[in-house]
Amino acid sequence: MRTGYLITAAVAALLLAGCGNSPQEKLRDAKADYVQKTNEVEVMTLERTDFARQLLSNGKLKAARRSELSFRSNGPLAAVNFKNGDFAGRGATIASLDRKDLLLQRESASISLQKAELDLYDFLAGLGYPSRDTLSVPADILSTAKTKSGYTTAKNAFAMADYEYEGSILRAPFAGRVADIKLGAHEQAGSGPFCILVDDSVLEVAFNVMESEYSFLEKGLSVSVSPFADPSRSYDGRITDINPLVDANGQISVKASIRNDGTLIDGMNVKVIVERTIPSMLVVPRSAVVIRDNLDVLFTYNDGKAGWTYVNILQANSTHLAVEANTGRGAVLNPGDLVIISGNLNLADKSSVVIKK
Repeated sequence: MRTGYLITAAVAALLLAGCGNSPQEKLRDAKADYVQKTNEVEVMTLERTDFARQLLSNGKLKAARRSELSFRSNGPLAAVNFKNGDFAGRGATIASLDRKDLLLQRESASISLQKAELDLYDFLAGLGYPSRDTLSVPADILSTAKTKSGYTTAKNAFAMADYEYEGSILRAPFAGRVADIKLGAHEQAGSGPFCILVDDSVLEVAFNVMESEYSFLEKGLSVSVSPFADPSRSYDGRITDINPLVDANGQISVKASIRNDGTLIDGMNVKVIVERTIPSMLVVPRSAVVIRDNLDVLFTYNDGKAGWTYVNILQANSTHLAVEANTGRGAVLNPGDLVIISGNLNLADKSSVVIKK
């Protein structure tokens, strides 16, 4: 019995000790532990600067020089000297046909031309002119001599035979990369294109803009393109052509020239950004403007406090905004103000802030 009494007394003592602090004391302790939260922010000094107004579109790349190459006659392929993607220099033989008949015709025409040339010299010698000297012969006499000796006819025949033979050889008209070869040696080549030669050192991007954006455009404006396959890469260029006609969809066709570093290819789909500079604007990063009361607001920093400032957005691009004070709401915004550009999502007017180091 005495043991149970001692246990009960001990429990009662512990309960009394736990209830020693009154509610007022607990409130004082909580206030002592509370430290008012101060928001860390980043700021920038507002100034008037150039703003890059942007126009966005989608386009497709095309080689500045592109040619479908065809043989002038049909026949089996004797040789194919390049593969798709290979670089061919100007004048390089890409492929040739096995046309011995054309080669023989050319050789026969060459022999006939040589014989006619000898007959020409004999004819002139009979007129008293020195052998093989055509410079001293009057033009009218020389023309008659070439006709009567058969030289003119033989020369034309050789030119035709040479033309037909050269048509069985496919040469690169300019330096570029070979594409779209589908046939190999000994296969039959038809009259259609054998391959495509593309000079993609410079590419042309074609894109459309709405007619309302026509006044924004002019030749020489800066353009940057990013492939859909790799949006992290960007390539610079200039507008070279603006079609002054509006199509049935209310759009205008525009072209720009892009210098290729070797990673872009003909037919690639790209995102196009056209930029035009607007001078003397108050420019802030997009992160500086937030929505309050369904209106655009930014915060300025002044002596440890955030100042709520209503603004109007005048221009926007992918990274920045050009703004002015919303005077209808009594806002004031001037160059030299410190504008909060991060840490502003949960700020209110007069919130305590500290600049992040």
